Amino acid sequence: MEYVNLGPSGLKVSRLCLGCMSYGDTSRGWHGDWVLSEDESRPFMREAVEAGINFFDTANMYSMGASEEVLGKLLPEFAKRDEIVLATKAFLPWRQAPNTGGNSRKSLFQAVDDSLARLKMDYVDLFQIHRWDDTTPIEETMEALHDIVKAGKARYIGASSMAAWQFAKAQEVARANGWTRFISMQNHVNLLYREEEREMIPLCRDQGVGLIPWSPLARGKLARAWDESTVRSETDGFGKLLYTQTQEADRSIVDAVGAIAEARGTSRATVALAWHFAKGITAPIIGATKDGHIAAAIAAMTLDLSDEEVARLEEPYRPKNPVGIASTAPRNWSLTLKDG
Repeated sequence: MEYVNLGPSGLKVSRLCLGCMSYGDTSRGWHGDWVLSEDESRPFMREAVEAGINFFDTANMYSMGASEEVLGKLLPEFAKRDEIVLATKAFLPWRQAPNTGGNSRKSLFQAVDDSLARLKMDYVDLFQIHRWDDTTPIEETMEALHDIVKAGKARYIGASSMAAWQFAKAQEVARANGWTRFISMQNHVNLLYREEEREMIPLCRDQGVGLIPWSPLARGKLARAWDESTVRSETDGFGKLLYTQTQEADRSIVDAVGAIAEARGTSRATVALAWHFAKGITAPIIGATKDGHIAAAIAAMTLDLSDEEVARLEEPYRPKNPVGIASTAPRNWSLTLKDG
């Protein structure tokens, strides 16, 4: 396993991050039949740790909090606390009432305390805002995050999908006031969605911010033939909204992934993830719910795609309207519409 500093910090993370949205409890009104129970999740946690993955990402809304509970129970079985980097997120509402979501000072302090209780931890390594909140002044959000760090509840802070100008504004507000700045951006990046290459990725590279994208395999679309489906693809409502544009171009990309995988004697997932490493991504957030998922991701770290192969994967791409970015009040978010 390779380890790198996350953004401008001294925090060392594995080049793969295990995303834990798939681990939890479907009985709490969350997603579909593809979510694994605690017992079903255990082998993947063990395999990840034994492979050298030290970076784990979750959110307070995954399985309505059950994902954090599963992590809190399982990770101590396989690793010491100082050996892992635990990231969680807040913004989406945990209950339909005022102040039970968003990025206000009140909401963020409640969210981090609730997450720590579920995780059975004294602190998280990376506390992230899941989305931009246009109902809260960014000054309030950044000062609250700074105070959460100073209170010892989080070691570092990060952000997830938003417009580049919003991220730049947040960073400047923190800089101007001497507050803690974001060290990472968890945005939506894969071969089927490359709109982040226009502004957000160049901004992060210029500022030295780490890139830890969600859905690097496009909800699994890049890991299987175009006409194949899975339980998740049939039941993941949010996933169905992400890839409805430029279908013919997307199919050509999926076909190119398959052709390169066959020629290289490896899996489609390995090729699609290798593209991230060829583009200098810090640590893509992978999912693992079946045998072979983690092994395929690890293989991607040593698969060096040629310039010709990268061009072949990228050439069919056609511009898309932005998706996966929200600048709305939490009250407008449905509790049944979740994302990475």
